[in-house]
Amino acid sequence: MDHSIVSIVEGKGEVESVPILLRRLCDQMEAYDVTVARPFRVKRNRVVKEGELERAVRQAIRGRENVASIVLLLDADDDCPAKLGPALLARCRQATQLPVAVVIANKEVEGWFLGAKESLRGVRGIRDDATAPPNPESIRGAKERLSQNMREGRRYLEVDDQPALAQRMDMGKASERCPSFRKLLKDVREIIVQMNAG
Repeated sequence: MDHSIVSIVEGKGEVESVPILLRRLCDQMEAYDVTVARPFRVKRNRVVKEGELERAVRQAIRGRENVASIVLLLDADDDCPAKLGPALLARCRQATQLPVAVVIANKEVEGWFLGAKESLRGVRGIRDDATAPPNPESIRGAKERLSQNMREGRRYLEVDDQPALAQRMDMGKASERCPSFRKLLKDVREIIVQMNAG
């Protein structure tokens, strides 16, 4: 029987791109019996409020078959991921017994694309000379930085571009340069192992 991962995300772009990343991870682990459900979307300003995250977790699971784990992915924006992440994980665990991974992208998810930028040359207008900046996750305004790395006349459009970048990004480079992406890989690998052991 297939096991399913359901993610909870905040942006329209992540609704399309996060399943791509999760499927790529499952393929890497040869976890071919793990399926990736369509994400449940909830606004960040709501999900951090008391009671709202718990409601989102229950809604994400409700009515779906074979859900075996949950991945919550949010942008840190100006919050500290090291404080926000554990607090949200504790709240998720109050709402479900399923394995849960909580990943807070430092600043923005787009920082991960900046970290893997060389692998994205020629994709969605990224210039052929684009290189990753130092400390890509320290950049507030990663979306704007991606636009600056695109050919003239192009700008980064989250919903259109994020899935293509997620498909082509070098996950190894992003992991080396972006601690929160490294945490995503580690946490998802752990929940896949737990799902297969269950």
